Amino acid sequence: MRSTFVFALAFASSVVAQINVPGAVPINKLEPLQHRLAYAGTTGMTVSWNTYEKIDEPTVYYGTDSWDLSGYATGESVTFQTSLTWSNHVKITGLQPNTQYFYVVSNTNCYNCSELAAYTFTTAREIGDFTPYTAAVVVDLGVMGPDGLSTTSVGAMDEVNTTIHSLARYIDGYDFVWHPGDIAYADYWLKEQVQKYLKPVPVEEGYKVYNRLLNKYYDQMQPVTATRPYMVGPGNHEANCNNGGTTDKEKNITYTVELCMEGQTNFTAYRTHFRMPSAESGGVDNFWYSWDHGMVHYVQIDTETDLGHGYIGPSEPGGTGKEDSGPFGRLNEQTDWLEKDLASVDRTKTPWVIVAAHRPYYAAQQGSNICTSCRDVFEPILLKHNVDLVLFGHIHFYERNAPIANGVADPNELDNPSAPWYILNGLGGHYDGIDTYDEPLPDYVRYVQDTDYGWSKLTFHNCTHLTHEFIVSGNGTVLDSATLYKNHTCDMSSSNGSSSNNPAPITIENGSGSLRASSALLAIIVAIVVMLAM
Repeated sequence: MRSTFVFALAFASSVVAQINVPGAVPINKLEPLQHRLAYAGTTGMTVSWNTYEKIDEPTVYYGTDSWDLSGYATGESVTFQTSLTWSNHVKITGLQPNTQYFYVVSNTNCYNCSELAAYTFTTAREIGDFTPYTAAVVVDLGVMGPDGLSTTSVGAMDEVNTTIHSLARYIDGYDFVWHPGDIAYADYWLKEQVQKYLKPVPVEEGYKVYNRLLNKYYDQMQPVTATRPYMVGPGNHEANCNNGGTTDKEKNITYTVELCMEGQTNFTAYRTHFRMPSAESGGVDNFWYSWDHGMVHYVQIDTETDLGHGYIGPSEPGGTGKEDSGPFGRLNEQTDWLEKDLASVDRTKTPWVIVAAHRPYYAAQQGSNICTSCRDVFEPILLKHNVDLVLFGHIHFYERNAPIANGVADPNELDNPSAPWYILNGLGGHYDGIDTYDEPLPDYVRYVQDTDYGWSKLTFHNCTHLTHEFIVSGNGTVLDSATLYKNHTCDMSSSNGSSSNNPAPITIENGSGSLRASSALLAIIVAIVVMLAM
């Protein structure tokens, strides 16, 4: 009965006839919007979407054949006090790894709804699969268009060439999107009104604007997040409704967090909207967790609340942000978890370990944007466990650094360093525009720019070579590229990639110095990638 019902839903129309306008309330309030995915272990996927009314039993119908969506799973429909929508979450388990599935959710193609064919998702690659792949990373990304980043904001790109457009345009080139904080910038609603960027409404009705910005952003991201897992982390702009205190100079009023209505503090909207794999990794909520995808172990940490070791995040009570947020775990729970998580990684099967956090502790800028307490807490753990790459945002420019240990650049640079490689990319794009870096530059900086919006592209060639590229959102060009070589020892006995355990290394040259390649073919591939980036 269910499979017949799904067939009728999914294939009433084989083409997209209409799409709901981003941010608009649909005619049928059960229409599924804002589809998004998240890995739930290697054999699971969480499918989420929003509706303007509650669904009694949110259901996802799925299968490996678009003509047979007879599998199904059910979940929950949740909201918060001042939300305009309900978030529906369904976790599907028992799937095959690295397998494409077709899916539709409850009320797809309902009466007076947009007509949609089935979407697809692909589960994570098995641990120990050394097949090359690419991931996208974006930080500090908000609403695009009249309510956010547009041609009228200072330093903004053309509206038709935003980061969201770029991610959608090149969606076939990556497996998933990682967004470590500052998502949508809905808390800019009051600041935009005070600066006469948005039409003002009474403060007591500000929750409507806040939620409209959230919903518009998630609608805009739908072409990406409906088919690619969207892994997120907490940023300071998820904390509450009010951008840390906005001052209206005409009225001589500073609006503080107290204006936020019930449900709009303590990361409530962020916690309601997403379901990250904390249960699968022993983490906490959407704040700290990890997942594996092929040859890489990914770790999301929280720089906003529970730092541990006697330190509190800037957004906690008593911190600089005073944003009434957290804590979300017991004392030292995040650092205890991080130690355990990194110690458990089998580096012969997942040789690459990548960590992302929102606030940087190495950057070409001074002042409160640098999280020194984050460095004190996290850097010793990352050094101890030989983390390969650390990704930051928060400051809105792009900075590629050398590998760094305790403030000092690793003398090996990118040729088998012992310290983590640090990259800051806060240029996703949002209403307030781009920050500037300070000079003189720290001696660990290798490339910095504050003119072009863009996102990061990580390509894992094999177990020893990783390339990072900065993709310019406006035209898709590669503005900066560098390749890291790490002398990992890899067990490739069960891999779908190369079966050679210890290939003879070859030395090649690029702009960063000598690198080792695990085979002649790899050397050619890496060299071509570097040349194309020049």
